[in-house]
Amino acid sequence: MAPTSSMSPFLRSGTPSQNGDNHISSAVHSATHSRSHSPTDFDTSHNEGLRAQLKVHGLLPPHVESYELQKARCLEQISQKSNPIDKYMYLSNLRNTNVNLFYRLIQEITPLVYTPVVGEACVKWSHIYTQPEGLYLSYADRGNLRGILDNWTADKVDIAVVTDGSRILGLGDLGVNGMGIPVGKLALYVGCAGIQPDRTLPITIDVGTENAANLKDPLYLGAKMHRVSETDQLEFLDEMMIALNDKWPGLVVQFEDFKNPFPSLERYRNTYTCFNDDIQGTGAVVLGGTINALKSTGIPFKDQKLVFFGAGSAAVGVAKQICELFIKSGIPEPDARKMFWLVDSKGMVANDRGDTLQEHKVYFSRDDNDGQQFKSLEEVVDYVKPTALLGLSTIGGAFTESIIRKMASYNEKPIIFPLSNPSSKSECTYEQAMQWTDNRVIFASGSPFPDFEADGRIYTPGQGNNMYVFPGIGLGTVLCEAVHVTQEMIYASAVGLADSLTDEEREKGWVYPNLDRIRSISVTVARSVIRAAQKENLDKNKTLQWLNDMELDNYIRSKMYNPAGDHSGASSPTVEVNGHAATLSNL
Repeated sequence: MAPTSSMSPFLRSGTPSQNGDNHISSAVHSATHSRSHSPTDFDTSHNEGLRAQLKVHGLLPPHVESYELQKARCLEQISQKSNPIDKYMYLSNLRNTNVNLFYRLIQEITPLVYTPVVGEACVKWSHIYTQPEGLYLSYADRGNLRGILDNWTADKVDIAVVTDGSRILGLGDLGVNGMGIPVGKLALYVGCAGIQPDRTLPITIDVGTENAANLKDPLYLGAKMHRVSETDQLEFLDEMMIALNDKWPGLVVQFEDFKNPFPSLERYRNTYTCFNDDIQGTGAVVLGGTINALKSTGIPFKDQKLVFFGAGSAAVGVAKQICELFIKSGIPEPDARKMFWLVDSKGMVANDRGDTLQEHKVYFSRDDNDGQQFKSLEEVVDYVKPTALLGLSTIGGAFTESIIRKMASYNEKPIIFPLSNPSSKSECTYEQAMQWTDNRVIFASGSPFPDFEADGRIYTPGQGNNMYVFPGIGLGTVLCEAVHVTQEMIYASAVGLADSLTDEEREKGWVYPNLDRIRSISVTVARSVIRAAQKENLDKNKTLQWLNDMELDNYIRSKMYNPAGDHSGASSPTVEVNGHAATLSNL
């Protein structure tokens, strides 16, 4: 069987779409694909039998290479690149020409294909562009979106990641330059959860941009227009969602990096199979770590007090997920809501603060402050004396020494989660949190921080990386053919993440498992999502209901794309080269 290809389906060999002007693409196909080769046919690990089957004998150098040799060559070429963008572009080309090799390397190269390098790649996207990576759906094409989808010739799409480019990471409105985000997210879906690479679809909708630099840049690849109204954008999204589900019924749509993520989620969550990673994925991954952190303190749930610095959509999404944990533990909903204090740029969020609150902030707005207005985070910390302090503010250094030392004075094991990305915007570092709490902190951050050595021990920080949950959410949803992604399924993903810690990791005081085990973690998360869908009778694949948990886990693993499996040429991850065995570490 020919290797799976991840390159854009409209560039693969085969019959071009009949929609639009295809005389150029027909010529290209005629000239370059007359033998119907996929770019991934040209994998130097293919043995002689597979080379003959694929009709590439003589088109490849004669030496059959081990995975380790291929890996060594790639890492050598990466090391010779002078800057991260050059490395990113090399790896983008590798993904489009040898998908199996790319994903055999994924653990080593993740920082180069997603955060932190993807941010710089997005900023420069129009200047480094060399080849299609996904679909661009332009506002000018409204009324014709269904026909445009036919230019993406994949027979099946399981997951599409959609952005409008309006809030890319912490970089603001990048317009169509935001395409790097859905491309990178889907690479993680493949690498972390084994979604078939040719069943993924990155989409950027171009509804304008408010980025003045882009509008003036002659190389900017998007429409040179200001953003359309929210109403017009939703009408455009309506057409897109109808078209996607007509072309590929039941595909999972993940919305990503929308400046205002709530309208699209509320509009489509009960009609289509979709979720928003910024709201739900972030909330689930923080909840998973929070479950383990709260249990570590020994303080009953009912006595926990949580202060959030930051009251945007992500912060509120996280707070609601944790609030649900308290409600499910038996705390009445009105009491559970009162366990949260949110702080934004104007101070503590309260009903009588004197300003008009954004709708998403109202749920946690305080009505018990007796007219007192607290204007700073430290004032709120003094007032509440919280057990946990979580930051989603993107204000670097906001958790000062004074604040953290106060947290340590209130708690034997203070929970401090500076969750803002990138590391320059993290509210504090792991080293600071450890030093200012006498090494007693329960810590998780949004960005990675190095280990900390003290008392003759090596302490490892937790990182609330969305990689822990969104791949498993997507995988579980696809395999059980869920008709919706519900809050119960998102909540279940967090519980699955919390349960995935090993005994050794718990003994070390970790709140998140080792990311080296991400594929097994994704299996646990996917199983939890499937079980939640089954309980709500939202699963169309009813056969999975008859499997026990062990059988279900084995089924999930059997459906995961394996870049070191049969499609990669060698029959196993170990091949003999010059009489020696070369082994590739399992992903």
